[in-house]
Amino acid sequence: MGQVRVRFAPSPTGHLHVGGARTALFNYLLARQLQGVFVLRIEDTDMERSTEESVTVILESMEFLGLEWDEGPGKGGEFGPYFQSQRLDIYRKYADMLVKSGRAYECFCTPKELDEMRQAQKQRKEDLKYDGRCRHLTEEQRQEFIKQGKKSVLRFKAENEGVTVVNDLIKGKVTFDNHQLDDFVIIKSDGIPTYNFAVVIDDALMQISHVIRGEDHLSNTPKQIQIYKALDFNVPRFAHMPMILGPDKSLLSKRHGATSVTQFRDEGYLPSAMINYLALLGWSYDDAQTIFAKQELIDKFSLEKVSKNPAVFDIKKLQWMNGVYIRELEIDELYQMVLPHWQELEFLPKNPSNEQKERAKSILKSLQERIKLLSDLDDSAYYFFQDELRYNEKAVRKVLYKEGSLEILGYLLTELLAVKEFTQENLEPIFKQAQNKFERKLGDIMQPVRVAVTGTNVSPGIYDVLGLVGRAKSCQRIKNAMEMIKFHQKEV
Repeated sequence: MGQVRVRFAPSPTGHLHVGGARTALFNYLLARQLQGVFVLRIEDTDMERSTEESVTVILESMEFLGLEWDEGPGKGGEFGPYFQSQRLDIYRKYADMLVKSGRAYECFCTPKELDEMRQAQKQRKEDLKYDGRCRHLTEEQRQEFIKQGKKSVLRFKAENEGVTVVNDLIKGKVTFDNHQLDDFVIIKSDGIPTYNFAVVIDDALMQISHVIRGEDHLSNTPKQIQIYKALDFNVPRFAHMPMILGPDKSLLSKRHGATSVTQFRDEGYLPSAMINYLALLGWSYDDAQTIFAKQELIDKFSLEKVSKNPAVFDIKKLQWMNGVYIRELEIDELYQMVLPHWQELEFLPKNPSNEQKERAKSILKSLQERIKLLSDLDDSAYYFFQDELRYNEKAVRKVLYKEGSLEILGYLLTELLAVKEFTQENLEPIFKQAQNKFERKLGDIMQPVRVAVTGTNVSPGIYDVLGLVGRAKSCQRIKNAMEMIKFHQKEV
């Protein structure tokens, strides 16, 4: 079929779902591997639900994931326009060709008549499909309906004998009995094409060689193949990917949590982790490798290794993978990622000084090994920048209100006020001395200070924390914690 040309064709009726993102990714990987062309087309013929905002969000999501398209919005191309709403004249032209060749006809049935037809079929326990009653209208009947002001749609005259075979690159050979197909609508009464018609015209004229999409479209494929053949178009190769399920094995939906690319972005997932994880939803290179760089995916991807079985979306695995990618980031790169958000939170000013930059990078370095999401940094880092602590009540009860904590903090406060610099070299002996003095494990000495200075019992190493928070703020927080303990002891 010549050059490989694939496409991703979302409808701009909402955000980009991870299922759609995976479809885009698989198309992108095949195009890049085979030096083909990746087309982005916006299927916006649902005039009531399509919005400019959704178009913008879809494009932003694609750009966030790094799925660069070769033709489409913002790129142009010789087969445009790439918005279906701008191609209505093209659809009408090919619909008229089908009418002239006898493969399409006007249907004047009203919604009420169609409903009555279906109810009668139900009672007779027949398949629910259009019975073709307008297939053989005479010109006189047609003119009479027009005279009566009846609206019409255009229906495709489907073959109702024999079979339509789909040689699917993932599913294998799938055979459909043509008797199950009805004369489906291709142009609605308002002149807007239906999905099954518009997608064929677009894919044919844009010379799409491979149609890679979710298996929910498999049942549409025999209808589309019949249109290809009726218009003497080349039929592309089809590949229908398995569906994505939630942990409960139902279709992934909002009730399972975040499902859109922008939600995952805002929660702090990296594009590299998202791409890696989405690739593994229904595809695997072998049983061992789970971490793939983008170029590795391009080199190793193949439709032959896409599973026929549904893929289960495991948010814990995605979080783990995101943590792996965060740990691989250079500190300068991580700093650039979090800078805009930290400025919004007023952790850093609009134009941070070199000293502020270096301190922020040191804080990130101390936290990098501990986080799975960039958004984790909000709660993990705030106590380095803000004066007021958000105390974890459980940690306060378990650690600060524990017998002996007040004495430990009192001893350490005296020592910390006297030490020259807050370096590990200077701080470590102080904690060792406290350990010997109170005959406690080192952790029991560190934890009261950790809760006093950070508000929680989980943080980077205590020497790093004290050094980054600084002497004045650390000592003031220890004093505050001691007052809390004294107040609690009076109340008890």
